[in-house]
Amino acid sequence: MPRVDINRQAPIVSSHEIVVAAPPQQVWDAHTRIRDWPEWNQGITRAAIAGQLEVGASFDWETAGMAITSTVRELIPGKRIVWDGTVGGILGIHAWTFTPHNGGTLVRTDESWEGVRPTAGRQSCAMRSTPP
Repeated sequence: MPRVDINRQAPIVSSHEIVVAAPPQQVWDAHTRIRDWPEWNQGITRAAIAGQLEVGASFDWETAGMAITSTVRELIPGKRIVWDGTVGGILGIHAWTFTPHNGGTLVRTDESWEGVRPTAGRQSCAMRSTPP
């Protein structure tokens, strides 16, 4: 069964938070329009999904010269999304949560990498930006 959370015991674990001055639904909508990622995230050069965003759906994206196919493992509309993907022998698991916060939205991303050790000089394949 696929994980629905990151592996906190993985060799690489990262967490980031940001408060966005927009309502949770607006932030969620921007974040889950996969095709639009390159418009607001400078680290993403390509993103595409065929069909609906739902558990089991796969989408393709590219960051730092790495082409990644990720699969949605958990989807709680407006609140949480988890996906995983493997590139270069590294399994990356990304969990995103969206929480109302003082009229805006607290966006938290947790990520784990496991498998073959990342090569020196490669950048994280995590999305580090938050949509406007």
